[in-house]
Amino acid sequence: MILEKIECTFIIVNFNGGVLLTDCVKACLASSISLLVLVSDNGSNDGSVSFLKRQIQDDRLKIILNNKNFGFSAGVNRILSFAKGKFVLFLNPDCMVKPHTVENIIRELEKKTDAGMASCLILNPDGTEQAGCRRRVPTPARSFVRVLGLDTFMPVLKEKGILLHENPLPDDVEEAEAISGAFMLVRREALEDVGVLDEDYFLHCEDLDWCMRFRRRGWKILFIPHESVTHKQGTCSHSRPIRVEWHKHKGMVRFYRKFFRHQYPFLLMAGVIVSVWLRFIVVSLVLTGKRLFRTHIRRA
Repeated sequence: MILEKIECTFIIVNFNGGVLLTDCVKACLASSISLLVLVSDNGSNDGSVSFLKRQIQDDRLKIILNNKNFGFSAGVNRILSFAKGKFVLFLNPDCMVKPHTVENIIRELEKKTDAGMASCLILNPDGTEQAGCRRRVPTPARSFVRVLGLDTFMPVLKEKGILLHENPLPDDVEEAEAISGAFMLVRREALEDVGVLDEDYFLHCEDLDWCMRFRRRGWKILFIPHESVTHKQGTCSHSRPIRVEWHKHKGMVRFYRKFFRHQYPFLLMAGVIVSVWLRFIVVSLVLTGKRLFRTHIRRA
């Protein structure tokens, strides 16, 4: 393998991804471009890495073993120095790509020299569009509307909300404020200009942070509706749902403070942050109730 000829490096951060990790890597290696696949394993204990090694022996695959779970951002940053090529794809281990998907998205990026990042239609296993696939930046004002459920009663607010997966798909490539971290194809030139992922996010919101930083540096973000991947969301985090929610809500608080604390009145920011943590408490109580109910049913 001649590394200088690699067009794109696929980066996958794994934590207990099970057999889906191997399925994901196999799909990546079947892509129609010259590539390198880097797997950064955050201390998995489910045998997913050993299974991957048994199933795939390919010079285009490199596995880096971390001694603990560093989180998504740090897991990415620890292996970025191994990346080759003009483009880097950041992919979740429970995503399945088609052979020509990355090649076609690269072609769209090549048409726009000021486009630094792109994603495509991300589908649930049932074929529906996944929430967060394309979205607006969750400003404090937009988030406040969503947390209070005001968009449920006011269609105008819903149309201007954060998540766009219920809106009709665009007919062609369009700019997006933010895309999902499950599939982010990045131009290396833009990555080097913007910088690496913020490691103060352990899990969730690092993708929103990156989208904000890309756009502030003048790089456009593209959404490609005619290409798609399937994402079995939550495979690597289903065993600890409350911990995942903790990191998600903590990440949102960091995101708001980092980008909006000087743009919004103190009372509004304080209200949004309190709302975030109240939402975390409610979600945690619901998850705990569901777990106790399932335990009771199993014992009955």
